[in-house]
Amino acid sequence: MPSYVGVDAESRWGELRTRLRDHLGVIYPSLDAETLIPRLLDAMGIEYGHTAKHDSLWSERDVWLITYGDSVRKEGEAPLRTLGRFLERRLQDRVSGLHILPFYPYSSDDGFAVIHYTQVNSSLGDWDDIEALCADWDVMFDCVMNHCSSRSGWFENFKRGTDPGSRYFLALDPDTDVSEVVRPRTSDLLQCVETLEGKKWVWCTFSPDQVDLNYAEPEVLLEMLRIIGLYMDAGARSLRLDAVTFLWKELGTRCVNLPQTHEIIRLLRTLVEYRDSAFLLITETNIPHLENLAYFGNGNEAHMIYNFALPPLLLHSLLTGDSTAIRNWSAALAPPPPACCYLNFIASHDGIGLRPVEGILSEEQVDHLVSACRSAGGEISWRSMGDSRRPYELNISLINAFAGDQPEVAEQRLLAAHAIMLAFEGLPAIYLHSLVATENDLDRMAHTGHARAINRHQWDEAELEAVLSDTDSRHARVFEQMRHMLALRRQQPAFHPNARQQTLQLLDSRIYGLWRQFEHSGDAICMLANVSAETVSVPCSSLNFTVTEGCEDLLSGKMVHEQADTLQLEPYQVMWIRPQTGEVS
Repeated sequence: MPSYVGVDAESRWGELRTRLRDHLGVIYPSLDAETLIPRLLDAMGIEYGHTAKHDSLWSERDVWLITYGDSVRKEGEAPLRTLGRFLERRLQDRVSGLHILPFYPYSSDDGFAVIHYTQVNSSLGDWDDIEALCADWDVMFDCVMNHCSSRSGWFENFKRGTDPGSRYFLALDPDTDVSEVVRPRTSDLLQCVETLEGKKWVWCTFSPDQVDLNYAEPEVLLEMLRIIGLYMDAGARSLRLDAVTFLWKELGTRCVNLPQTHEIIRLLRTLVEYRDSAFLLITETNIPHLENLAYFGNGNEAHMIYNFALPPLLLHSLLTGDSTAIRNWSAALAPPPPACCYLNFIASHDGIGLRPVEGILSEEQVDHLVSACRSAGGEISWRSMGDSRRPYELNISLINAFAGDQPEVAEQRLLAAHAIMLAFEGLPAIYLHSLVATENDLDRMAHTGHARAINRHQWDEAELEAVLSDTDSRHARVFEQMRHMLALRRQQPAFHPNARQQTLQLLDSRIYGLWRQFEHSGDAICMLANVSAETVSVPCSSLNFTVTEGCEDLLSGKMVHEQADTLQLEPYQVMWIRPQTGEVS
């Protein structure tokens, strides 16, 4: 895609306006682009002559932490300050970035029904607290673009018929045929609300409290650009575009992944790149794998996409002891376009999505995951499919998910999964509750009535510090092993997010293997993971490098003997083998 690097200010400005004109021609073909362009630039705070940064976007040293602003609390203190202290004390030299989940005033869904996008929830802290975190970490803000709270000022104005907001939402006849619309939930799509003009039925993809915004109205897009500009001013390093796949609605279609949705993301990329070329857009699109890949565009949409197929495939492999599915998937995984990369994760504030493995895992294999989740105390969220329903995601903490019906190996599986993920092509992000092995919060789930709350525990800071200081606790064991892996990973050029990846094929199905090589330096690492509960011997002849003197398993710190014909991996053991040279045999 076009780049602004090395281009004079006048040419950059002209190129910017040309690209915006092209974007608007797709999104709003009937509107005058020349009138709208100045308003877009003003909304984003962009002026002629802006000097974009040209920093490197990411490196092997980048690891992000995913957390709510109040996942760690201390009575009488703003949780954002408590979080900052915990990060500084425990993770300062282990992670580089921080994804703070929505910290705005909200009415439901733990922040994803936003009442006011430009305020900090007073129960968490204030903008000074956010800006302090941005000064120390690369912070990703959430941009909940698809919908807002039914209690927002915009929606209140919609019900009164006043602005801003009177045209920000979609109201349809209740008998409208919406059967083709793809849904991630089982609630009714059209929800009845009382307005000054009588009853109206508004479009709600997720819940009655989350009312979809109408991007066919350009004022909605302008509102969102003002919000993004504010977030950039506050110090955000990147932006997570929540549920963006549902952005554009058009009756008679599935209302997902529509061309206008992709074009809006391209427009955002154009604007943020001009203002700051080191600013990153990340799309959150929990959909089948091939549809998800489309959000890279031709390198002109998201800088990163969530690698949504990875979590259920890792879980499947470690619960079944068979790496066939993940091996076949990763062998076919194409490298992302230039200046793009995968955002890898295993768990987050949401459940483990199952739509991304449609066409990758069979229905029987998915049903096995569902059964394992239930046996470990988890819940299942469902989605509508006409007159039937299918499982949408597993709601469970990660340590419980890896327990299945064998809780004695949960810790080993959890660590193995992260050792694989940290070696995988892309930038890794780890959920705080996975990092400290937080178990299912059944009380929180029961109190809220929402299945996702099972993995949204709130730790008391003193309690968390106590268990992490107790070397006999599982929390401490997992946390220290995670810290060990993170420290090692950040020192390996072969783990650069864009370093070449090759899936090793000539291995026992119980072994999953990857070869990573950084072409600029030749640094290489072979990752071997035993996903089974059995000891497995790996013939050295099946590897793509020659085991010579100087080969080291970084994770154990042990040398790999050149005389060996085989490498022996214990149950759930993972090796990061660094050859003496980066040459492939």
